[in-house]
Amino acid sequence: MILVTGATGQLGGAAIRQLLARTEASNVAVLVRDAEKASDLAEQGVSVRVGEYGDTESLARAVDGVERVLLVASSEFAQRAQQHQNVLEAAKTAGVELIGFTSRSLADVAGSQNAMLRDYFETEQQIRDSDVPAVIFRNALYLDTLPFFLGGPAVFEAGIRLPTGEGRVAFALRREMGEAAANAMLDLSDGDRTYVLAAPEAYSFQDVAQALSEISGSTVSYESVSDDEFVAHAVTVGVPEQLARHLVSSFADVRDNQLEETSADLQTLLGRAPASLKEGLTELFIPTSAADPRAARPLRTS
Repeated sequence: MILVTGATGQLGGAAIRQLLARTEASNVAVLVRDAEKASDLAEQGVSVRVGEYGDTESLARAVDGVERVLLVASSEFAQRAQQHQNVLEAAKTAGVELIGFTSRSLADVAGSQNAMLRDYFETEQQIRDSDVPAVIFRNALYLDTLPFFLGGPAVFEAGIRLPTGEGRVAFALRREMGEAAANAMLDLSDGDRTYVLAAPEAYSFQDVAQALSEISGSTVSYESVSDDEFVAHAVTVGVPEQLARHLVSSFADVRDNQLEETSADLQTLLGRAPASLKEGLTELFIPTSAADPRAARPLRTS
């Protein structure tokens, strides 16, 4: 049995869909805070286990009878490292044979301006120190973040104005990362592996603008602005200044080519080429219906 944490999130959900496509539902368990949100999975025969990363007793119950655990990183930044440690300790105590962890791809942890990425690598070290066989998935920046960063469909008229310079990113779709992780959790016979789930090519935001131009039929411009210009504009359109300054640290990593690592691992685990930049942007920006969940809520900063 494989337990997936963060099961109601987008990455965990993608992993579960792939697991259910390849194995019986009786082989799949999920950890959720609210059983009602996983009622559809329960109806399919998935074992739904209610618990939280911060509740060690619930984690002990959740891993009972489980052979493998896919630990989807917590989104609670202040508590994330300890929460991950709690899951790891529960898995080790239960004798889990393999743990997978969704980490991040980053060229130089010490050189990153985004402090919230560092605990991913702290968790990686905790996993190595635990001696539990493990597979680490270092995920590239989700291509799915672009509608948020670019202001949604407004980008087709307003263009892109971000403090990203000529930096390049090996963007990939979140759903394909989840699918790849699920395949590895099913197929691996041993641990101690690290995969970089990224595109085979890194793209600049000028490349993003060009791809958006091609899928829309209109010219989308790109201008690299200063950090201060970005923050000032973001605040004028209603973005909290604290969030805007956090985004600046993420964009600095782009500018510094911290996120440009490419890899064939995603293609290998998928068994096919991942979506290209143009294909992914078409999926994200040209949804098939108004109700399509891929139509991300925009952050109007351009």
